[in-house]
Amino acid sequence: MKSGFVAVVGRANAGKSTLVNVLVGEKVAIVSPKPQTTRDRILGVLTTEDYQIAFIDTPGIYKADNLLNSVMQKTTDDSCVDVDAVLFVLDAHEGISDTDRTLLNKYLSLKIPTVLALSKIDIMTENLLISELNELSQTGAEIVPVSARKGKNLKELLKVLVDKLPNGDKIFEQDIVSDRSEKFMIAEIMREKILLKFEKEIPHGVAIVINKFSLMEGGNMYEVNLDIVCEKLNHKAILIGKGGKAIKEVSSFARADMEKFLGKKVFLTTYVKVKDDWRNSQSLLKELGYEN
Repeated sequence: MKSGFVAVVGRANAGKSTLVNVLVGEKVAIVSPKPQTTRDRILGVLTTEDYQIAFIDTPGIYKADNLLNSVMQKTTDDSCVDVDAVLFVLDAHEGISDTDRTLLNKYLSLKIPTVLALSKIDIMTENLLISELNELSQTGAEIVPVSARKGKNLKELLKVLVDKLPNGDKIFEQDIVSDRSEKFMIAEIMREKILLKFEKEIPHGVAIVINKFSLMEGGNMYEVNLDIVCEKLNHKAILIGKGGKAIKEVSSFARADMEKFLGKKVFLTTYVKVKDDWRNSQSLLKELGYEN
């Protein structure tokens, strides 16, 4: 049997979390069309009779314009230490940028077995795909063009990754698919729905704090009480909406996904609170769980 850790890296919004979710066969990370969706290192574990891959989904590489982003970039760099392979996910449907080239060379220079997944090929023209494959082949990287959304070449990608792993026993028990708790995922589901509903800067300035997460008497329903923390009073007003309409809509949206994830009904209570410029405060980052 083969087993090992694979760090999944790449620019923000390259499709890393979507790819990990599809490969693992479970939703272990939230997704949205916006960059900076993933803030934490999240483990997704795929186990078969022949191999076990522990994918480390990392925050997307993005310009560090605040302290939170700096913490996220350090998380990505630290995740590439002592792994068995690196999976660099490159979304190049609009062309290969200089940033893409620089990042790819950075990971190739680590001397860790690196596989390049050229993602979102379902929205690329054939001519562009051929051109980019020709250019990327010059780097010496092992390339697998994939589409997580369409399920293209995923078996081939897994085969290439397994070949990079050492022989060894399972790292995790058979039924483990993530290292994250249900409480963590409930907070992430709430944040995902805010990312999907609200535009521009507001979602990126939001953190979720779970005050209560418990199974109610009878065991048929969870009680979830949480705070949505934003940075400005006007952001709070937008999140709540006129007559509370916006917060009701996003809470209903989130509750449906929470119930699907937990397999039980959810009684959800949400509050919106302001903590000025929390993304640049070391003490507030620590309070909100982003200190590491």
